[in-house]
Amino acid sequence: MQHLIPIASGKGGVGKTLLAANLGIALAQQKKTVVLVDLDLGGSNLHTVLGIRNRHTGIGHFIYKQAESLEQLLVETEQRQLYFIPGDGLFSGTANLPYYRKLAIIRQLQELPADFVILDLGSGSSYNTIDLFLTSPSGLIVTTPDTTAILNAYSFLKSSMIRLLQRSFPARSEERRIVQDFLQQKVEGEDRDIHTVVKEIRTLHPESGAAAADALETFRPRVVMNMGRTAQDIRLGSRLRHVARSNLKTDLEFIAYLPQDDLAGRGALERSPTMHRYPDSAYAQAVRKCAARLIQEPSPRMPKLYPENEDLQELAEDFEVEAR
Repeated sequence: MQHLIPIASGKGGVGKTLLAANLGIALAQQKKTVVLVDLDLGGSNLHTVLGIRNRHTGIGHFIYKQAESLEQLLVETEQRQLYFIPGDGLFSGTANLPYYRKLAIIRQLQELPADFVILDLGSGSSYNTIDLFLTSPSGLIVTTPDTTAILNAYSFLKSSMIRLLQRSFPARSEERRIVQDFLQQKVEGEDRDIHTVVKEIRTLHPESGAAAADALETFRPRVVMNMGRTAQDIRLGSRLRHVARSNLKTDLEFIAYLPQDDLAGRGALERSPTMHRYPDSAYAQAVRKCAARLIQEPSPRMPKLYPENEDLQELAEDFEVEAR
């Protein structure tokens, strides 16, 4: 069974691409067939982190109909069982992706012959990024323990949930109109949350409203806290969890804590993945733990009902043990 893992972030500079590359290697080292896809449209650079020259056909060729399928774009890497589909670096203008080509990409992604397909998406909350993130109900949101990154991660989560609600209904349907009215009223300052809107839709259209509620319930992205320096940094994730629970009525699962590690950045500068260049580094060890969890729990699931922030506390304890 193939598992799509889109990786996104609310802002740039949080280590998203570095994680995508090294996570792909970690999964392949566990004898999983993995395809890494550079879908940072307009800013692709995954090839650099992998140490691959930008001379191969890639997503841009498919977008402009110079390639018939994504599978024919697969590039072998030095890691056995890890394949790579380059981005759009040889083209310009692909950031403005027509919706029908986006749908074609999504269909093709689902047909790739792999155990895991990892999508390195662009930063921010553009429709291109969000629609690709919604290919899985349990993608990864990468953030760092600083206020700006936490707020941007929350903004990305909220935008994704609203987009998911929009796309739960046909265009020009009454349900879609209600969602659009909600968005307009949010701009004007009216205080209604997304679940109140779902209740209104269920009152008028019980069947489609129930389907939308199920979609929101199934949507459970997982958070990666990157560039942490202390156990206290890990606990800052409780801020994101609290705001998501309070405002969006959703519980977030923190799947990994990646420590600040100069060797991780050095590997990128040396055009050699950290997992290969510095396999014993703290960063590489943390990525392996993340890969192990994805193998163990690859499918969408409801998170545990922790009384407070038990999973964050477990990550903090792991960090403190390793720091001794």
